[in-house]
Amino acid sequence: MIIRRRNPPGLHTPPGYHHVTIAEGRRLVFLAGQCPLAPDGSIPGKLAGQVDQVAANTALALADAGAAPEDVVRTVLYVASGERAELSAVWTRFTESGIGAAFTSAATLLGVTCLGFPGQLVELDVTAVL
Repeated sequence: MIIRRRNPPGLHTPPGYHHVTIAEGRRLVFLAGQCPLAPDGSIPGKLAGQVDQVAANTALALADAGAAPEDVVRTVLYVASGERAELSAVWTRFTESGIGAAFTSAATLLGVTCLGFPGQLVELDVTAVL
């Protein structure tokens, strides 16, 4: 598998991710949106705890597919907030987590009105190539 990450000349320098990710592999891995649900179905109450749970869930799902964060070619991160400071804090916590390498590829960060579970503040959509 080959993954090339690029920032084409003429585009702004992004904070950690790349504008273009080119992947050549034999298998695609699509994860369902990873939510902050613990194995018992509970959701941490604070934003930081939810980010940590989503990161842990994502690491488990990737490993189950035989993938690692370095194999990720696209992430879409949803945060139930319109506050730029909260969006930035979530981005930073994810990039500094155990799955931080997943956010060096093509990435999108969105503030949204609400997510699927009551109290849910964060969701992560991931695509990997093996």
